[in-house]
Amino acid sequence: MQWESALQVCRDLQRGSISAVDLMRETYQRIQRVNPEVNALVNLLPEEEALRLATQADEVPIAQRGPLHGLPMAPKDAVDVAGFATTWGFAPYANNIVREDDTQAARLRAAGGIFIGRSNMPEFGLGSHTFNSLFGQTLNPYDTSKTPGGSSGGAAVALATEMLPVADGSDMGGSLRNPASYCNVVGFRPSIGRMPMSRGMAWFARLVTTGPMAKTVADTALLFSVQAGPDASDPLSLPEPGDTFLDALVAPDNLDGYKIAYSPDLHGLPIAPEVAAVIANAADVVSNLGAEVVETAPDLSRAMDVFQVQRAAGLANLGNTLDQAVPDWREHAKDTAIWNIDKGKSLSSADLLHSELVRSHIYAHVAEFFGEYDALLLPAAQVAPFETSIDWIREINGQPMHTYIDWMTICCAITVTSLPAISVPAGFTPEGLPVGLQIVGKPRGDLELLKLAHAFEQATAYHRQKPAICAA
Repeated sequence: MQWESALQVCRDLQRGSISAVDLMRETYQRIQRVNPEVNALVNLLPEEEALRLATQADEVPIAQRGPLHGLPMAPKDAVDVAGFATTWGFAPYANNIVREDDTQAARLRAAGGIFIGRSNMPEFGLGSHTFNSLFGQTLNPYDTSKTPGGSSGGAAVALATEMLPVADGSDMGGSLRNPASYCNVVGFRPSIGRMPMSRGMAWFARLVTTGPMAKTVADTALLFSVQAGPDASDPLSLPEPGDTFLDALVAPDNLDGYKIAYSPDLHGLPIAPEVAAVIANAADVVSNLGAEVVETAPDLSRAMDVFQVQRAAGLANLGNTLDQAVPDWREHAKDTAIWNIDKGKSLSSADLLHSELVRSHIYAHVAEFFGEYDALLLPAAQVAPFETSIDWIREINGQPMHTYIDWMTICCAITVTSLPAISVPAGFTPEGLPVGLQIVGKPRGDLELLKLAHAFEQATAYHRQKPAICAA
């Protein structure tokens, strides 16, 4: 029951032409064969329990089956799922069993998804490199000596190795886009307000959003149609229902009439040459599809300063929670987490207010820019997947990176704009490592962005190149 399309698997499950039990049995066969090699999925249910849930799914009348009926799922280990621990990759939270689904998990469950475990992530979701002291390191299936990125690294690897048909993730500074790029899958960061807000600050300094991942744009749109939609408890919630985005399942035949910006380095960021070459070729593909491609980009030179302040402000709240719940948390946490939390606690009110004013100016500027352009093409990561022994990138092309997130500025700067952005497979380095194209859409232009990404995917089909581990 090899799947090329989660969309087709879901349709077959809904019609009853395949059974949830058969799919679950095959899913566990794949997990048992592949997961020990890559460590992508954690806290898995025993197979017998998963098969019991699948049997219950098969008993649901066809007329009552939801869009994800019987589909095995393993939400990211930052999403509250009733009956599972939400650990955030933090050892003191190993037994943090939750009683209720958060809004995203509840939507997936209501659509018929079957939760079988969790996808691995870095501690507290910090850093684009998936390792933690609780579950260990997740490995890139295209080269297991390399990182899969993060923080949604377990999800990306589970997709690339076909252990799961679709997966959820979250993204503050690239945590959907970076692992998608590193694992040759699709990672979609929606507009702020598309997804229900489940934690953190709902207004000020809102950087993070959940989002879908899959092997193709069409499968990503399918999952997004379930995840997205208005939420009465979210003050920034956008009104369009999730099924609006099913229109992205049909890709345009060409991009005639589109005017698209392309920036190889977002005004001077260091980009590894092997990455730059792939992205330049991707821009040529978009041009050959009929779009007018112009080498330009909005000025986001102040965005990283805003990101650093507003990210730290949110982490100060995490630090306050840890102070109360785990008084000795510093003895367990990694150095970069401690540094970032302490940075947040040291911020002044003037720092916070200034960051919000600058962010408002940035948004006004990008809104004007996207009045002329339909999308912006960028690298999804500044370097190719790197050795697992490296905790974070210290320099690119001889330029030093001063903090553990500076090497992801190409994503962090886009986060500050709140614009939708997607990473779609764009090719491979000479060493065979995946590279993703980041496409940034207009303000609240999620649907049009998905259609553009779908068109690029159909013209290139890089997603069809699987890691050798899938054939082993």
